Amino acid sequence: NWFEVMPGTNPGFLYQQNTMRDAVAGMLILHMFHNANRRVKMANIAQMVNVLQAVILTEGERMIKTPTYHVFKMYKVHQDATLLDSFLETETIGLEDEFKVPCMNESVSLGTDGKIHITLTNLSADKDYTVDGTVMDTEIKAVKGEIVTGEIHEHNTFDEPEVVTLEAFDEHKAEGSSLKFTIPAASVLHLELTV
Repeated sequence: NWFEVMPGTNPGFLYQQNTMRDAVAGMLILHMFHNANRRVKMANIAQMVNVLQAVILTEGERMIKTPTYHVFKMYKVHQDATLLDSFLETETIGLEDEFKVPCMNESVSLGTDGKIHITLTNLSADKDYTVDGTVMDTEIKAVKGEIVTGEIHEHNTFDEPEVVTLEAFDEHKAEGSSLKFTIPAASVLHLELTV
């Protein structure tokens, strides 16, 4: 994302705050790349520190992790994994019909650890969604989850560096091949399935 620079900073350096909105947008882009992995062989973040959608911000000797940092950490489970076919029914979101996009999107892979990894993004700023899913021909033995969520403007500062962070997500129910949970508004979620 490219927004106005922070007041009082050099406009040429593109220093921006990084919010939950950036975390959601970042996961959306990672899903697009992952789901197009037959064509996209490599992708990387262009700006790492103190610029645009950076993963860390620094000020002198201080450093904070941004919401985008937590998304990249969460998403690394898909690296070197095998993309699995997945399908998600969801509403569309947007102000004008021609620009509406799916409210939720996902990537699913079989990791090198033998576990199924599901990452899911809820683009809605104010609506939670219940997901009732099935992992075909598979019995789910255990589920472990982690989430980054918050109001879309929430962000970390040098005085409050943990406003947005990776948290455990235990609000799920698995039985046989079925999995049910509610994903909060403006959030990115990773579920690890032991099968």
